[in-house]
Amino acid sequence: QVQLVESGGGLVQSGGSLRLSCVASGTFSRINAMSWNRQAPGKEREWVATITAGGSASYADSVKGRFTISGDNAKNTVYLQMSSLKPEDTAVYYCGAIHPGGSNWGRGTQVTVSS
Repeated sequence: QVQLVESGGGLVQSGGSLRLSCVASGTFSRINAMSWNRQAPGKEREWVATITAGGSASYADSVKGRFTISGDNAKNTVYLQMSSLKPEDTAVYYCGAIHPGGSNWGRGTQVTVSS
């Protein structure tokens, strides 16, 4: 099992930036990839970005060019740098780890973007 703890959420004005962090801990042989999802009020959870253990990153079209996912394998940590934030980015952001035993997700961190 992998335990994940997100941090870095908060309130920011439209056009501002935030950096989310997620630390993985627990007993696991390796993590194949880490992802960020988000869920806005009244909406389904949606995928935001993924980074593989090899460093390959992919993004949802809605955040491409504004968000950057990065990782520190030595620290089992993944980051999500969010820039040019929009009110529609308001959501709870969840970090997930994909590993040979399956996947695990954190409890989320709230990001609120005011207009």
